[in-house]
Amino acid sequence: MNARRSAAALAVSVVLGTALAPAATAAGAARQDTPKPTASALPEALYGSGDPRFDGVWRQSLALLAQDASGLTPPAAAVDWLAGQQCADGGFAAYRDETATPCEPKKGEFSDATAAAVQALAAVGGRGAVVEKGIAWLKRQQNDDGGWGMNPGSPSDANSTATVIGAFAAAGEDPAGITSAKGGHSPYDALLALQLGCDADRDERGAFAYQPDKGKLHANPLATTAAALAAHGKGFVFDVAKADKTDKPLAPLDCDGGSGDDKAAREPAAGADAATAYLSAALAANGQHLNGTMPGQEKQPDVGGTADAVLALAAGGHREAAAKPLKWLTGKEAGAVAWAEDQPAALAKLILAGRAAGADPRDFGGTDLLRALGETGPGAGTPSADPSGTERKKDSENDKDDNDDDGGYGVWWIVGVGAVMGIGIGFLLSGRKKQQH
Repeated sequence: MNARRSAAALAVSVVLGTALAPAATAAGAARQDTPKPTASALPEALYGSGDPRFDGVWRQSLALLAQDASGLTPPAAAVDWLAGQQCADGGFAAYRDETATPCEPKKGEFSDATAAAVQALAAVGGRGAVVEKGIAWLKRQQNDDGGWGMNPGSPSDANSTATVIGAFAAAGEDPAGITSAKGGHSPYDALLALQLGCDADRDERGAFAYQPDKGKLHANPLATTAAALAAHGKGFVFDVAKADKTDKPLAPLDCDGGSGDDKAAREPAAGADAATAYLSAALAANGQHLNGTMPGQEKQPDVGGTADAVLALAAGGHREAAAKPLKWLTGKEAGAVAWAEDQPAALAKLILAGRAAGADPRDFGGTDLLRALGETGPGAGTPSADPSGTERKKDSENDKDDNDDDGGYGVWWIVGVGAVMGIGIGFLLSGRKKQQH
């Protein structure tokens, strides 16, 4: 059963490593006039005690994904809260304090928040109607080039488009078949248009840009981690390769064959392979971690971005390449556990990346991440039969299907993490826009 969460002091919002989410913070810009919730006013079913105005839906979605992917059943109240955040038209805002108040479609609803919520609710099951409305909203917001921006009508970017691709995969739909009404472009068309090709510097080939900057593409590691995952047709959670499967070699762009690289004809899988080859090289050149890219920020390790890279490498079947940055994450030098402390989205990101690359979330550098995540959610501070703070462990994957009384969606991949990527305050938003430079 669900125990009510004891009131926690509302901590000052911490910039959690700009790479943990795939969306940008227009939510903050759009809702600056919204009073900051007090500790006592925070929803009891919400994960985390920080200001939820910028990332409430995002962090809730990642928390549910991490628990479900680890074989745990998230508290029903937490699932109900996330589903209840949906706007009447099917989209999701970053956070709605008063759900009776209509959403602002152009400014208050976000592709990343909607796509993350769809992935989470499709994974846990029993919310088929909510998932269906969310998918329909995403389809209506598709740009002519086949992609998505942060808000309806905003220019397509790699992070938002990638998170939406993951939502379609979670709902059992082939992203390649979702084409724009004008032009007939698919999400992959928009995504691959942002990938640097053979005309780029050798050490940037295969990387993705967040968006074009004055008509030019500039390599962005955070956009690349998101795009690589999506180009494989996967979301934040996916089936982990069996240990007996052969490690897939890295395959950078073939730029030395004389004919050059035909970007327009590039297949998503080839684009994903080139992106992971770029990431692996970038990690190797920097001690197996990525550095933060915020303007004015001192050169320092980016724990969230490195976790994203691990996830992308694992999704491509590059187990050996993923193991190296994972080793850095679990070591003392990274300080990953301290960085993620009491932050549900950060903890979830480490859980999902570690799970994909073969780490035990119960012993991540000596820390039980599932317990730490559970302690940020409903029931924190009260006795629980499960050390993770969830209702119970699932006996089998069939539990999820049996509870899908809304008709739900068969999740063949089982989820994935991220949209709101590279976001400063909280996770859902602000940093990413700056990182494109």
